[in-house]
Amino acid sequence: MTSIRLPAGRGLESYTPSGSRIPLRTRRHPPRSRRAFAAVHVVADPRATDDPVLAPAVDWDATLAFRHHIWDLGLGVAEAMDTAQRGTGLPAALVRELVERSCRDAAARGAAIACGVGTDDLPATAPGSPPVPITEIVQSYLRQCAMVEGERGQVVLMASRALCRTARSAEDYLAVYSTVLGATSGGVILHWLGAAFDPQLTGYWGSNDLDEAAETVLQIVTQHADKVDGIKISLLDADRERALRARLPAGVRMFTGDDFDYPELIKGDGSSSSDALLGIFDAIAPVAATGLHLLDEGDLDAYDEVMGATVPLSRTIFEAPTYHYKTGIVFLAYLRGLQSHFTMLGGHQGARSIGHLARIFRLADAAGLIQDVDLAIRRMLPVLASSGIDGRASS
Repeated sequence: MTSIRLPAGRGLESYTPSGSRIPLRTRRHPPRSRRAFAAVHVVADPRATDDPVLAPAVDWDATLAFRHHIWDLGLGVAEAMDTAQRGTGLPAALVRELVERSCRDAAARGAAIACGVGTDDLPATAPGSPPVPITEIVQSYLRQCAMVEGERGQVVLMASRALCRTARSAEDYLAVYSTVLGATSGGVILHWLGAAFDPQLTGYWGSNDLDEAAETVLQIVTQHADKVDGIKISLLDADRERALRARLPAGVRMFTGDDFDYPELIKGDGSSSSDALLGIFDAIAPVAATGLHLLDEGDLDAYDEVMGATVPLSRTIFEAPTYHYKTGIVFLAYLRGLQSHFTMLGGHQGARSIGHLARIFRLADAAGLIQDVDLAIRRMLPVLASSGIDGRASS
């Protein structure tokens, strides 16, 4: 079968995938001109019999196999980040096990790994309850930093929902980040995750005004430049990223987290450029690796063509509500044969409509990510059937 019927508006239309225009390589050396991490997803255990919300279960073999897929392509792994359903299905106990297992595999092959450090090991607070004391937030950060550094991972200091709820001013953020950064061995990547990705982080850094928030971030980075490797910004605002990038102290990197405009931000403007720590690189890893090597070679036209073809796909995966992007990421891993099922922690495979998934199917094909057309169609058919749609093409 080489065609499939996909939703189009309220009806169905026949679609014939073209397949990848060029074979996608499965092994590459790391790029020379940029540092690049893929923020990776976890693979749920589809055979788990417990409640997927109350007792989420991870398929460890499949989860680690996906990390080796990323390393094989020369990319680093950003572990236990938002893409791994941190805060939306992956509990603190599994975060620790995930970091331990992935860091062990990274060390065995000498691969790059950076791991998210948050405060999600704090007890959940009910609405209306008192905020968590600053001292407990600091201790939570310090525990997780020690755990990641103990496993020889690079620390990504993630935004804290607890801190956002407790802090009363920018000074609270300055105090917390100063204490935590001072206790690390260095090489920390800060993460500014915007409210589009997590509404509970609205007003982070002590202000709803992003210009004011940027000043606080810059103050933290400047005061602790000896401890900070870089900062990842996930605001989906390319101009704001460029503006902050131009003001960073020498030696501090900008890691783009902009899943809308990453090709141009990575390419740069002639005076500066961004490295990459992106959730979309989970989904487009082989194409991203190709693009980065074209950038190494100075072939900017080919880079633009390869990377530009992925932008419509990424903008669809990350469209509002942006925090449901993980569904599209996992769907593509399933579609491309990188995991055997389309099941997510907490049942989040149902967070996007069948029309949305059909658009991802078409755009992944246009981006050159569908290598095995027959496999992709076979895997799409039961997804359609779960919504009552017979996607089999007429003979």
